[in-house]
Formats: sequence, structure tokens, C-alpha cells
Amino acid sequence: MPLPDPVIVVPGITAVYLRDDYPLHPEDIWTVVNRGYGRAALHPDDPRYEAQLPAVVRAGQLYEVAYKELIEELRHNLSPAADQPVPVYPFAYDWRQPLETTEAQLKAFVEEIVDRTALLPHYARDGYRARGTVALVGHSMGGLVIAGYIERYKRQSGVSKIVTLATPFRGSFEAVIKLTTGTADLGAEAPSSREREAARITPALYYLLPKVDQGLVTDPGVPASIFDPGAWQPSVVQTIQEYIRIHGVNPTNPAAPADTLFRRFLGAAAAHCNRISGLALDQAGLRAQDWLCVVGVGTRTRVRLQIVRLPNGAIDFRFHSDDRDDQWGSTNPNQRIYTGDGTVPFEGAIPSFLSLDNLVCVTPEDYGYWEVEDRLTTQVAGFHGILPNMDMLHRLIVRHFTGAGDTHENTWGRRAPGVANWRPAVMPLTEK
Repeated sequence: MPLPDPVIVVPGITAVYLRDDYPLHPEDIWTVVNRGYGRAALHPDDPRYEAQLPAVVRAGQLYEVAYKELIEELRHNLSPAADQPVPVYPFAYDWRQPLETTEAQLKAFVEEIVDRTALLPHYARDGYRARGTVALVGHSMGGLVIAGYIERYKRQSGVSKIVTLATPFRGSFEAVIKLTTGTADLGAEAPSSREREAARITPALYYLLPKVDQGLVTDPGVPASIFDPGAWQPSVVQTIQEYIRIHGVNPTNPAAPADTLFRRFLGAAAAHCNRISGLALDQAGLRAQDWLCVVGVGTRTRVRLQIVRLPNGAIDFRFHSDDRDDQWGSTNPNQRIYTGDGTVPFEGAIPSFLSLDNLVCVTPEDYGYWEVEDRLTTQVAGFHGILPNMDMLHRLIVRHFTGAGDTHENTWGRRAPGVANWRPAVMPLTEK
């Protein structure tokens, strides 16, 4: 049996340290406990770079709290012997940047990992160079990066199998909240005006905006797409305008460049969303059974958003307490879709290139008896952010990558609401 392919773990938004290499002793400006919004904020004239210059900000390590257990467990359980390690690489990227930029970086990283793996003696003996493929694991926005990567490079992507965990393939309402108020369940600390300003000038955040069928409720005459600039309240562009006045190279007339920048961010995100919607797995040499899609449910999640037009004609977002819901336990299949993982609603987690039959749903109850710390962390940080720590999912991912069975029924899942013929990528799979 061939050795498992090397694995690359692609994390979610904000889940990679940012490091400023300009000081002689490089400084971490974004970590688990220290989020330097001011130093991480991007320049309005060229969002590839920082507003506070001179600086040279690079991606650092992945958040240990979210990915250490996952990576260590995969390294151990995929390896057939201590002297035959299966490499599991973290892919650190600048999560502020457009996803197309990250896709190109992932392409180069995949090629590098193939070359490195071919130099391992046990892989050389296994004939790895001839196949030269990798397996990918993406959490949250990391899954969007993977989907865009597969759509972009197709058969040149060099990917054999994929796992996505809690990925907002159709977006999250929390991204709207982050852009409008600075608060959201996206893994950040207490809100502030600096956070809101940094969010509105962060291209990647726009890629998480929702494109759903049920949850977006708009008044007559209000654009039905959140990617339409006309669907946004004016305060967003006004903040960007003020940001340009403060940080722009030529801030004399900031209104026009603010509108242009906002439209640019929305347009790029909409184009990426459309690309993902058109992804056809067969064009990449993949099948539905090659993609294990795990969706978090059973947690109160924002499942709807109302956009109204005020009497003066301005747009306004209305946030209601009952917009956050969890109907997973309902006996009505039509109501059970109103759930999620605390950040991504169930409707936002459904990829267009897979069937509902293929999804594997998990809840916070799927943490093991001894995973006390993860249960507690979930209560603080949310199910979405800590989901990759789940021991059962580590075992399920190993099964997916190796084709191993499960005689002791140590892996399981739940079918999506309304599904009669469940066909998860890993079979047989015990149903909870």
C-alpha cells in the first residue's frame, strides 16, 4: 500500500501570526493574545502594504490553540512507523490579502512540498515522485482558499484528497457584522474603532460575505446581493474615506477613491464567489468521495440579516436577537437548517460542488469525554474556531487519507437535514 500523501494544513482568517521584519529584532504584531490592529491595517493606496510604514509584515506561525493538536495527531497517526514519517506542513499565509494572492502562494508551496517529500528515502522507495500529489486540510477561510486553488489550477493543482472544516463556502453574516460594527464571532477580541477601520480595509474579509438563498431579507428596491455596493449603509464608505484622509498619499479628495476601493473589494470577492460556484471536481481529476466536507451545527448562529431602506432613502442593517438561532434539534427538516457552528450558518457552509448527501455534520457534543479543555475553550472562543481540535475528527481525517476502516466505531457523523441517502466521503461511517 502506498504511503499517504504529505498533508498541508491551511488555516482560517486571523489564525496566523503576523510579524514585522523591519525592526532588527522582528516583532510579532498579531498573535493569539496581542492583536495590533494599527500595525496590521493596510494602506488605502496599495493594500499589499501597511498603512504604518516603514514596515515589512510577513506571515508567522499558525495559532497553536486551533491547530497544534490537529497537526501533531495527523503526523503521528498517518505515519506507519517512527522512521517513516508522513509530513504534515502548516501553510502560513497573510490572511489580510485577496484569496487569489494566497492561491498562487499555495501553488508554489505545494510544488515545494512535493520536491521536499521526494527527497525522503522512504518516499523515494515508494515511488512518490511519479505521482507527486498532496492532501489538503482547510479550516474556515482556509477551505475557501483550497476551493479557489482547485478551481484555478484544476489538474495542475497536484491534490489527491481534501478535507474542509467549517468552511463558509456561501459566506457568513458575521463578516457583515465585522465590517459594519467591528463586532463578530470571527475569533477576535473586544471590538474597537481601530478594529472596524482595519476590517474595512482588509480585502480577505469581503470574501466571507454571505451569498445565501434564505437568510438575507431586504426591503423592496434594496439590492438582493450583499456584493452590490448599493446594499450597504453609507457609514462603511465614509469610514474608508476618513481612513484615506488620514493615511492616503494624496488625501485631498478622498470621497472618490473611497468609493472605488470599496467597489474593488466587493467586486473581487464576488468574482471569487462565482468562481467557487462554478467549481467542477472532475475538471481537477477529483470525485465527491475525495472531498470530506465537515459542517459544524448545533450552536446558536446568526442565520439571517435584514437590510432596510430608511425614509430618507439610506440603507440600514437591522440586527435582531432572534437572528441568532439553533433549530438543529427540531423535528421539522425545514427548520433544522437554521443552525450553524456559531460563526458559519449551515446554509453558508454548503458547497455548490458537493451534494447535501456528502456533508458530515458535527456538534459540540462530539467532543470526547476527556476533551474537557476543548469543551471549555469552545464555550469561550466558540465552536467554529476550536472545531479542528476535535479528537474524533482527527481519526476521521486519517481514515479519509488512508482508506482505513473503523471496526471499533470510533468515527461518526450526522447527515444534513432532509438527506435520505447519506453518502459521506468516508464510508462506512457510524451515524449519530
